[in-house]
Amino acid sequence: MTVETKHFTKRIVGGLAAAALTFSIGVAQAADFKLRAVANSNENDEDYDGLVVFKDFVEAHSNGKISVDLFIGTQLCANGTECLQALEDGSVDIYISTSGGTANMFPYVQVLDLPYLLRDDRIAEAVLSGDFVREMRKDILADSNDSIRLMTIGNTGGWRNFANTKRTVKSPEDMEGLKIRTVVADLPQELVKALGASPTPIPWPELYTSFQTGVVEGSKNGITDIMGMKFPEAGLKYVTLDGHAYMSALWFMNNEVFLDMPEELRRVMVDGFSALQQATFASPKRKSIQAYQDFAKAGGTLYVPTPEEKAQFKQAAAPVYTWFSENVKSGKKYYELLVSEASKAEKAVAMQYAKDLN
Repeated sequence: MTVETKHFTKRIVGGLAAAALTFSIGVAQAADFKLRAVANSNENDEDYDGLVVFKDFVEAHSNGKISVDLFIGTQLCANGTECLQALEDGSVDIYISTSGGTANMFPYVQVLDLPYLLRDDRIAEAVLSGDFVREMRKDILADSNDSIRLMTIGNTGGWRNFANTKRTVKSPEDMEGLKIRTVVADLPQELVKALGASPTPIPWPELYTSFQTGVVEGSKNGITDIMGMKFPEAGLKYVTLDGHAYMSALWFMNNEVFLDMPEELRRVMVDGFSALQQATFASPKRKSIQAYQDFAKAGGTLYVPTPEEKAQFKQAAAPVYTWFSENVKSGKKYYELLVSEASKAEKAVAMQYAKDLN
């Protein structure tokens, strides 16, 4: 055998060995659990930020035993009803929704939309990282025949504030007569009515032209949504930073898939959703800085209510608490639970201030 032939043979054998090694590694690293995660949003959204963190975390910490494919948009399912059904039947493994998107199946999740109960980010994040979520998880499992598991609650856009095309709103009296866009759900409509305005259900894609034509004169949105949809160009010029609702996002998983995992991988999943939650808590804070600057550059006016003015809004909204407690399944339970957990968080923060300010 010539030298050239020996070298050629070595290259062939070496190549085959490398290919075999690559194949064996690929087999060894093939995921035991291939998860399909859906967010009906886009890659500029906090939901996407959270999913990217989640995917990276669980794939790395499971040593490749878990893989996550992201479906951003409506490829697998188009709305809350469709996606929750897909979650139940196993064609989707993970799904994120606002409370409005899941209220048909689990009406008590609307407690997250009750106004003025969570004081600020620290309180909201403490409440949504504790037993409040565990209790809701238990009820959602029961009401879905153990098929849908609430994994965590994050954020999807900061805080809802009142915005309008007409005037600066400093008190509930300034809301009188304004036509405020809401979703087709009872709770936000009850809130708008309690504040003296007129609730007007409008589909989200139609809101821009509705501002232009005067069909509606205001909305209740986060600043990133307002700027993302370029609403100032349609005449939306006044935002009151009343922070009446934390824009919560519920992250669900198919319970059977979760329980089929060995305990060490379930731990990875729980930790992954914790990392996801932290990412969605942080993302709106960062994105809102530029959004507020862009709103001001577009000629918008921001108003921050005084504590006394905010108390007036909360007092005016009080009938909503009664309505929710009396008309929504488990409404009284979840209203009282949210108030209780918020109070505990406020006391804990007060104790931290006592230690940190001196």
